[in-house]
Amino acid sequence: MGNHDDAYFHVVTHAPGPTGTLPLTPELLLNAPSGDLFGWSQNVGMGWRADRLTGRQVLILGTLGGIRNEDGTPAALGYHTGHWEVGLLMKAAADEINTAGHIPFAGYVSDPCDGRSQGTTGMFDSLPYRNDAAMVMRRLIRSLPTRSVVLGVATCDKGLPAMMLALAGMTKLPGVIVPGGVTLPPTNGEDAGKIQTIGARYANGELSLEEAADLGCRACASPGGGCQFLGTAGTSQVVAEALGLTVPHAALAPSGQPVWTNMARQSARAAMSLAELGLTMGDLLTDASIRNAMAVHAAFGGSTNLLLHIPALAHSAGLAVPDVSDWSTINREVPRLVSVLPNGPIPHTTVRVFLAGGVPEVMLHLRRLGLLDVRALTVVGLKLDETLDWWETSERRQRMRTRLREQEGIDPDSVIYRPERARAAGLAPTLTFPSGNIAPEGSVIKSTAIDPSVIGPDGIFRHVGRAKVFTTERAAIRAIKTGGISAGDVLVLIGRGPSGAGMEETYQLTSALRYLSFGKEVSLLTDARFSGVSTGACIGHIGPEALADGPIGRLRDGDWIEIRIDTRKLEGSVHMVGCGERPDSPESGTAILAARSLHPGLAEDPELPDDTRLWAALQSASGGIWKGCVYDTDRIIRTLEAGKRALAAETHGLQR
Repeated sequence: MGNHDDAYFHVVTHAPGPTGTLPLTPELLLNAPSGDLFGWSQNVGMGWRADRLTGRQVLILGTLGGIRNEDGTPAALGYHTGHWEVGLLMKAAADEINTAGHIPFAGYVSDPCDGRSQGTTGMFDSLPYRNDAAMVMRRLIRSLPTRSVVLGVATCDKGLPAMMLALAGMTKLPGVIVPGGVTLPPTNGEDAGKIQTIGARYANGELSLEEAADLGCRACASPGGGCQFLGTAGTSQVVAEALGLTVPHAALAPSGQPVWTNMARQSARAAMSLAELGLTMGDLLTDASIRNAMAVHAAFGGSTNLLLHIPALAHSAGLAVPDVSDWSTINREVPRLVSVLPNGPIPHTTVRVFLAGGVPEVMLHLRRLGLLDVRALTVVGLKLDETLDWWETSERRQRMRTRLREQEGIDPDSVIYRPERARAAGLAPTLTFPSGNIAPEGSVIKSTAIDPSVIGPDGIFRHVGRAKVFTTERAAIRAIKTGGISAGDVLVLIGRGPSGAGMEETYQLTSALRYLSFGKEVSLLTDARFSGVSTGACIGHIGPEALADGPIGRLRDGDWIEIRIDTRKLEGSVHMVGCGERPDSPESGTAILAARSLHPGLAEDPELPDDTRLWAALQSASGGIWKGCVYDTDRIIRTLEAGKRALAAETHGLQR
């Protein structure tokens, strides 16, 4: 145990306690719950002044991770840059609440990093974490019964969706989302999406060891914020603002900078104002705001992972849950306006999108096209129409856009395009939802991410190739690195949906194909999901998943696959078309699949945790991936009751 001086043994056993007196009244002592009264004792015990106990109590709930020293250096690392500086936002909000004479509380539910867990068993916990965290957050909110409003401070792929789900479910409580912002790109180097392919590029002789080491060191050029591309982290921030849950021009602010901390103070003022006005999450989150968010998602060309999160938000708020046809309709109606990594066509980073005007700039264009319901309320207590009126003539808009033009030499209108110029500049709508005998429930592809050189002059991507089927991501990436995948192949990864692997994110594969010279000639089919930065001819979310008896689970090596994606009409199909010497028809493929058993290697991953298996079963009973992988309590209870009755009848029959 080591040697210690005398001070080590000087153990104090009592103290005088805080000074002052609690502001109690006879009415409080007679009628208030004991928890409220004991809460005051706890508050002064933590150092809060007794004469300041009667202010409004505001809960700041964040996803902070790591431990920062006072100079910003790490005492203990967080999982990712996205939550590393979140505490600074929480502190700025707390100071604003304190100055206003109210009482800030803070709670924390940290979050994982999808980038850190790529290609590992850590990915089995990624999507299930979202549901778990949302439940814990809601429990923390309810466990402070005296709170009058909640600020949710979060940034990244699962932490921010979880925070939005948590607040969406508190329909009678005011709430504000505070996005954690973005990190900066290196002045010279690669973004955090491309840098995740250094292993595959090195293995294929397209990058030296020295280049990989140098580029990898500089990819995250500032210590805080989500990735520099419009992946799931950035898209979630955009969606939070489009829903009306943030103050204007909050999404994609550069972490650690004055504009970012000021946004936290603005958010605190908005939260206190909502409490005064009596406006709740139920007032802010409506079917109209969900549709607005879907429209803005389409205009940004956002991550396909929001197809899981927006329906889950709607479910959490008790609203109509959008389905595949709703997504298809919106993606046909709404033009893509934002040129940003990873889709381009110009690879602008997210901080440039922020300077170009961010979400309110895009919504100005959509309003002119009549594609928004401008009657929806926002957290500033105004209708969206009024908020956009302010933005259009604001000093903030003018100065931010001027800054981008003068500092970066970039025309803001080449980052966020006017609708009449967008299509000519190469910004096509983003998502297509192919179906076919491999995907009878549907699937999704980011059609704008297909390499233009493999799309025909009619705007149609066509690929007929033989399948190479893998049942683990590890085997698939090994094949890519060692020459097992060639131009013209259709890489099929099965058994990686919710039931097999927690619906893992397969960016390790999509990024490798994107940055390898032959990758544009390879298509990918999977019942797993993709990162928001994924690109290429990659079709995911295929339903039913293989382990739910989906046809994709009956594919074999050598099967002919026919893919057709119309990138203009946003229509697509994915069929198995035979297994002989040459391709046949979809009808013959359907008959072959129906007669086959499931792939002999198909199985739940042996390392799948029990709690993820439980999540998979519960979300399946609740409607599966196209319902947002939610927990539908009523459906789960009905399913359990039916199962109990069936088991009882079976037991009774055996006893007879």
